[in-house]
Amino acid sequence: MLIGIDASRAALARHTGTETYACRLIQAMAPLADSRVRLRLYTHQPPAPRHWPTGPFVETRVIPFPRLWTHLRLAAEISRHPPDVLFVPAHVLPLYCPVPAAVTVHDLGYRHFPQAHTRFQRWYLEATTRRHARVARRIIADSEATRADLLQFYHADPARIKVVHLGLDSGLQPTSLTPAVRQKYGLPQTYLLHLGTLQPRKNLARLLAAFRQISSDFPAVHLALAGGAGWLAQDIFNRIAALKLTDRVILPGYIPEADKAALLSGALAYVFPSLYEGFGLPVLEAMACGTPVLAANTSSLPEIAGQAALLVNPLNVEAIAGGMRRLLTDESLRRSLVEKGFHRIEAFSWQKAGERIWRILLELAQESGLTV
Repeated sequence: MLIGIDASRAALARHTGTETYACRLIQAMAPLADSRVRLRLYTHQPPAPRHWPTGPFVETRVIPFPRLWTHLRLAAEISRHPPDVLFVPAHVLPLYCPVPAAVTVHDLGYRHFPQAHTRFQRWYLEATTRRHARVARRIIADSEATRADLLQFYHADPARIKVVHLGLDSGLQPTSLTPAVRQKYGLPQTYLLHLGTLQPRKNLARLLAAFRQISSDFPAVHLALAGGAGWLAQDIFNRIAALKLTDRVILPGYIPEADKAALLSGALAYVFPSLYEGFGLPVLEAMACGTPVLAANTSSLPEIAGQAALLVNPLNVEAIAGGMRRLLTDESLRRSLVEKGFHRIEAFSWQKAGERIWRILLELAQESGLTV
């Protein structure tokens, strides 16, 4: 039996959420391949050798193509040399897919907050997700919240939807923020941290307004908005200036994996009032680094955070401000959240996620008449 995986996101040098998901799952699934069940990884470019799985039962097939790689090049490849099952961890199945396929749908945020996406993004996500709900033999949802959205908006067959929570890197743990790393990103001694692509869905306009409300009471505290600039990021930069927060808001830019634990560990708190998340992995990453978390009380975040985060209404600026104030003044609350966070993260592992999806793919193959 041959399992094929679209590994194009995992092969990229710079990782955000979807790329991290694909990379970690492939790393977890590769050791499960053997003489009975082999693994083939399809990429559009040569992957970085670091952490890329190899072995006698793992094959990497690099198939370059300038545009529409998934719909044209990958589709052609699996037509000429079909795997028995295809897994796509990055939301989009090839338009022509002649083999049984499983696809991960990470979230349906565009349905809840269409104004936080470009017109093209809304159209593309709507078209692809509607198609997945109809043709994918298995839909893997990151959370029960995403599963509920698939049922509500697309009336997907509930038997074909499997919820598989993401994992957490075992190497993430409390560490020191060295002077060199602090200087590298221009971080002050005391700061609140938001880590993620700068885009409307992250609710940064309300986060900035909330920080403005408390800034005069905590003159030594800064807000660090770490992450690459996304769609409409200029609006966020303009908002910082309009609120006269230029000297209080730090913009470190994209943070590579090697420095993530240091920035999280050095923060007074991690603030994540996102409008919508299919999972919210940064919440667990902050918990792993011993940092108390403020998160939205909507979408998947209560499901993932449990009782280990301070949850607030992301549409209420006063609620966000009040939550930040509590985390800055209530030491007992901070200690409690940190302790609960360490317990909470024990429920999430990439190994368990990989093994779960591997079993789903084997079941899909057996349904198609293959013997494993």
